[in-house]
Amino acid sequence: MYTTKKWIYAKPFVNEPTLDNFRLVEEAVPELADGEFMIRAMYLSVDPYQRIYMLSVPVGSTMIGGQVGQVIESKNSEFPVGSYAFAQVGWSTISVCDPAKFETRKPYVLPDLHGLPLSLGAGALGTVGNTAYFGLLEICNPQPGETVVVSGAAGAVGSMVGQIAKIKGCRVIGIAGTEDKCRWLREIGFDATINYRTDDVKEALAGAAPDGVDCYFDNVGGQTSAIVKGQMRQFGRISVCGTISMYNSEPAKVVDPQLDFVWKQLMQEGFSVHRWTDRWFEGVKQNLQWILDGKLQYRETVTEGFENMPAAFIDMLKGGNIGKAVVKV
Repeated sequence: MYTTKKWIYAKPFVNEPTLDNFRLVEEAVPELADGEFMIRAMYLSVDPYQRIYMLSVPVGSTMIGGQVGQVIESKNSEFPVGSYAFAQVGWSTISVCDPAKFETRKPYVLPDLHGLPLSLGAGALGTVGNTAYFGLLEICNPQPGETVVVSGAAGAVGSMVGQIAKIKGCRVIGIAGTEDKCRWLREIGFDATINYRTDDVKEALAGAAPDGVDCYFDNVGGQTSAIVKGQMRQFGRISVCGTISMYNSEPAKVVDPQLDFVWKQLMQEGFSVHRWTDRWFEGVKQNLQWILDGKLQYRETVTEGFENMPAAFIDMLKGGNIGKAVVKV
C-alpha cells in the first residue's frame, strides 16, 4: 500500500494567494481497478491558470495541475510500468489515474525526447509548448516581415511564442517586467524588448514598432494590452492566452477598445489549447524538432521539493520565474 502527499485548496483565494490557502495532507493510495494506472510525480507544473480555475473548485479539493511522472503500477496496457507519462492529476506525489474518466486533458505516455529533460513534458514539450504553437500560428497566422508583440514574454508560453514568430520570419517585440528578463529575451532572438515597470510602454512601443503591430499575443490583459491594441495596424490579429495582470486584483479600468476594433478592422480571439487535442503531438513533435535543430530555446525555473509547491506557485504569479516554473519532487 502506497501513501501519497497532497496539497489541498484550504480556503478561497482573495487577491494574491498566500500559504494559508493551502494545506498538506497524507493519505493511502487506493488499489488499482482495471483500466487504471498509478503515477509517481517527478515534476509538477505551476501555471497562472490554476489561480483562476480554482475559484470554481470546492474548498477541500486537491489543487489542480499537471505533472510528469513514472508509471509504478498499471492495469492499462497503454501505460506500462516504467514508462513516463503526463497526467493532469493535481498536486499529488502518487496518483491513481483512469484515462477513461478524462473528457479533456487526457493523460498520455511521453514521446521519445531524445535525451532532453523529462521536465519539458510539463512545459516546452507539453501544454506550454502547444499553447504557444497553436495559439500563435492558428489564431494570429503571422506572416514573414510582420511585427509581433508578446506580453508576459519571459514566461513559459511567451518566450516560446516569440521564438516561433522569429522562425516564421517576423520581427518580435517582447514585454516583460525586469531588465534580466528583457536581456534574456534579446539573447534568444527577440528584436526589441520593453520593461513595463520602468519604460513608458506606449512611447517605447511606438519607437520599436513605428509602423504599428500586426499580431499581438496577449498573456496579461489590462493596461499593457490596451496600449498595444491602440498601436495595431489594419487587419491586426490578437490571440488572447491569459490576463494574468488581473488575476490577483480588481480588473484594471481601460479605455473602451471598440473604436480601434472597428476602424482598424482587428480580429481578437481567446482560446484554450485543448481545442487542438486531436493535433496534440503535431505541436509536440514540431517544437521538439525546433529544439533539436537549435532554433527554439527553453528555460526553466526549478523549485526543489514537493513541500515548496505553494511557494513556487505564489512566486510564479508575482513574476519570479523566467521561462517555465516547475517543481521537482
